[in-house]
Order: sequence, then C-alpha cells, then structure tokens
Amino acid sequence: MRLSSANSINWGRLAPQIVYYVSGYCELVNQGAIKNGEPINVCVPTGNFGNILAAWFAKRMGLPIKTLICASNSNNVLTDFLQTGTYDRNRPFHYTTSPSMDILISSNLERLLYLLSGSDESVANYMAKLRADAKYTVSPALFDKLRAEFACGFCDDDEAARTIARAFDKGYLPDTHTAVALRVYDEYKARTGDGTQTLVAATASPFKFPASVLGALGQPVEGGDFRVLDSLSAIAGVPVPPQLAMLRTQKERFTERVAPEVIRVYVDRFTQAQRKGQDA
Repeated sequence: MRLSSANSINWGRLAPQIVYYVSGYCELVNQGAIKNGEPINVCVPTGNFGNILAAWFAKRMGLPIKTLICASNSNNVLTDFLQTGTYDRNRPFHYTTSPSMDILISSNLERLLYLLSGSDESVANYMAKLRADAKYTVSPALFDKLRAEFACGFCDDDEAARTIARAFDKGYLPDTHTAVALRVYDEYKARTGDGTQTLVAATASPFKFPASVLGALGQPVEGGDFRVLDSLSAIAGVPVPPQLAMLRTQKERFTERVAPEVIRVYVDRFTQAQRKGQDA
C-alpha cells in the first residue's frame, strides 16, 4: 500500500512511524544490547507530537517501552505542559536550527489527551480554551497519566550545536533535530540515573541542514547550497545523499513568489484552473 502525507497529523505519516520503533527494538535485540521482552526508553525530538505519539501507539500495541522522553527545542511548550499540566502558547515564537520542531500548537497532542482520558467532552473543552485563551490545564487525573509515561526536556540552538560537535568527535554526525534529542536524553539520564537502554529517534539527515551542521563543527559556511553540501561531505567523509545530489542537474520548478495577503486568492485561482483542466 502506498501512503503519502504532508505532515504528522495524517495517519499516512503515523502508521509507518510506529514500525520504526518496532524495527529499532528488534535491532537492539539482534545486536545483543537487550534481551527480547526487556523494556527500553524512547527519546524523540518533536514539535507536533506526531513521532512520539507513534512510539506511544507502538507501546500500546505491545512494544515494551518504559518511558517516552519528549525532546523540544526553544519552543518548549510541550516541556512545560508535561511538567505542569498546563498548555500555554502565550510565549515568544523562536526560529531555530531545528525548524521542524518550531511549533506552538501540537496537533497530535489532542489525540493523546482523548485516548488517555476517553472523554470527547473534556478534550473539546481543552481545545476551546486553547482557541479562546491560548492555554488550558488538564485534570489532575489526566496529568498523573501523562506523568506516568512521559518525561521531557528542551535544548536551545547553542547546546544543540555543541552536541553535534561532541557526537561527531565520537564518530556520529547528527542533524539539528536529532542533536536536540541526544542532549535532552543526556540531561534526563543525569537527572534521573535511569540506565534503561534508550532508543533515540534520529529524524533527519545532517545533509538536510548542512549550514547549521557545518557551523556546529566550527567550519566556515561559504558559498551556495551545493558548495555547503560538498563541504559537509568532505568533513563527514561520506557522499551527499543521492536525493540531494541529483538536484544539481534539475530544473527549478517553482519560482513565483506570493505575498501572504494574497495567498488565499492565489490558491483559489490555482484550484479553479486545475478543475478546468480536469474537466477538459
């Protein structure tokens, strides 16, 4: 079956992500890092709560996961929520080097709240308060359920960059999002003393964010995008992924810029033109 998705609110994204965690667990067993049936922790960098929700579904399906560690960047609304029970988006929005996590309203969290509480009415009230006041507080009973399964932490850009450099010195080059998770996991382990084998979700290639990764390694970021890719490739000692390398010879398809205030008009015209073409 072919699945496609634009973001993690779609089941086309969540369904295969569940498989990642089962596969990762099997790899740990095959490597001898754990015994089959032994519980693990999972640490996931997330902003929209989709990838970590997939891990939670894997746990509900029987995968022996002990603690789910939610790793945020400077947009740490999820960290505050999991620590206090209050979701409050009344805060500055930060543009970070881990842009896929630059989110203040985590869509998939609504799914988790429903599944833990079993109450459409309660969750509808929370979402209504979020729309009206940009914040809500869950019930003590629901908060206890969250705390029983989730830990959390956050990491800013500077610490993520230092984490990339430290990881590379040890032989692994993470992207900016994965670096957030690595740092949060290190802090979690130091804080709790929890030595449970932990699977950290690496959510992107470092070549997807070459300027940020190259800068984190203390290297000059010079020239255009492809030159930066080549520089990172030389430092890392691995070739540029073919999906990115092939872009050198591809024709640029989208060159038109649309001002924000006319996006709706532009989309309407585009869809009308598409319908006329289909009818013809």
